[in-house]
Amino acid sequence: MFAMVVASCLMPLECATLERLSLDDMITRSTTIVRGKVTSSWAAFTGSVIYTHYQIQVSEQFKGAGQNTVEVMTPGGTVKGLHQSFSGSPVLNQGDEFVFFLWTSKSGITWITGLTQGLFSLAGETGTDLVATRAASRELMLDPDTSRPVKDNALTMSLSALRSRIAATLAAQGGVK
Repeated sequence: MFAMVVASCLMPLECATLERLSLDDMITRSTTIVRGKVTSSWAAFTGSVIYTHYQIQVSEQFKGAGQNTVEVMTPGGTVKGLHQSFSGSPVLNQGDEFVFFLWTSKSGITWITGLTQGLFSLAGETGTDLVATRAASRELMLDPDTSRPVKDNALTMSLSALRSRIAATLAAQGGVK
């Protein structure tokens, strides 16, 4: 019995439970919303957990104090040949451009709101209205009102429509920026 308990504690967890967030929820809960490109990344231990740090070059600020760069942390990564991964935690590549929905904890660490829910990839031709897309999460999600499992849906809209939605939601909150 003891061996089974020890073995189950040592096995990696394969799933996470996320609260499904609407776009308005993400806008409201985020302390910062920016458009930016991933410029670098590195992984490091914090205690016994590996976190990957991403440096983001900000090109547009939708919510929060103006800043040129922001550092974002996600759980998981590889350090000295040791790898940890966490369900729902995104992996970003240098040069990728996103609209990032971010929140900063009391300790000053900045996270992506709702993990993959808070990332809208940007695609399109230069000189055209880019398309912002958030893929549906494959992780277990719960409806915040019923606490029942729900499926997530992808969300696609033009960058100008996303920009307008953020501004309208912030205006409805009393002008929070």
